[in-house]
Amino acid sequence: MKVIIQIPCYNEAQTLPVVLAALPRELSGISKVEWLVIDDGSQDGTAEVAKKNGVDYVIRHTRNLGLARAFMTGLDACVSLGADIIVNTDADNQYMAADIPKLIAPIVSGQADIVIGSRPIASISHFSPTKKALQNMGSWLVRRVSNTQVRDTTSGFRALGRSAAMQMHVFSEYTYTLETIIQAGQKGMAITDVPIRINEQLRPSRLIKNVPDYLRQSVLTILRIFMTYQPFTFFFIPGAISIGLGALIGIRFLYFYFSSTGVTGHIQSLILVAILLSLGGFLVVTGLIADLISVNRKLLERIDWRLNKTLSEKDKD
Repeated sequence: MKVIIQIPCYNEAQTLPVVLAALPRELSGISKVEWLVIDDGSQDGTAEVAKKNGVDYVIRHTRNLGLARAFMTGLDACVSLGADIIVNTDADNQYMAADIPKLIAPIVSGQADIVIGSRPIASISHFSPTKKALQNMGSWLVRRVSNTQVRDTTSGFRALGRSAAMQMHVFSEYTYTLETIIQAGQKGMAITDVPIRINEQLRPSRLIKNVPDYLRQSVLTILRIFMTYQPFTFFFIPGAISIGLGALIGIRFLYFYFSSTGVTGHIQSLILVAILLSLGGFLVVTGLIADLISVNRKLLERIDWRLNKTLSEKDKD
């Protein structure tokens, strides 16, 4: 069984040697452990530092494409290189490499397809109370949408089995953390988490420039993935609400129409009824069409997975 540890990097020449020094070269029950660095258009010589420190594979983007794209580049490369398990970690030395055996254990035993390393959020000193609250709230929301029990959904310290990695399709250019969990849950993958430790902070997070921006990006990501994987529900609920409000106002209009008061002063209600019913009908029909498109997309993803699986098995042979 082969494990590849991938590290997406962007201008990490100073911290990368610290991360690499802690990574294992041998793991119990694993025949081979290799390292892969994805240099996402760095300008500080990150790729050269990686090579000097014994990294087996270095892939370089010619320009900065973002963390999500770097993550997917790594997954695709690891699958092509024959990895049975892919471990993803950050280049800022946030996660303790000594916990990698704990991270991959559920996959090795066949109990999980994806394992997330859950940080002790409450005890992280450099996380502000606001950030801790947002982390917990965001993780709760992702658990509801994905139907999983992952406690720390924004953790980048995670392991993926080969089959799970081949089924990942990240659309966001901001981050992969939330999207991959929601996607895995919607696809019925076995996903779990294990408690991990963290190291002292070497530098502030570059992904979270400020809390409002991070919150906005995270909410947009969750909404987009929910719309992608549950399109009928996404459109049907507001459509049904609109139709329901229109029907109630319509009943109110009919009451006045057949009563002695007549319709004087209630024409605006009739206009509102027409708008609400039309909007609701449009959303419901949009949900039906989007659901049909979603079925086709899932079929294409399934075909893509089978093709990649066939090709990867041929490469292994």
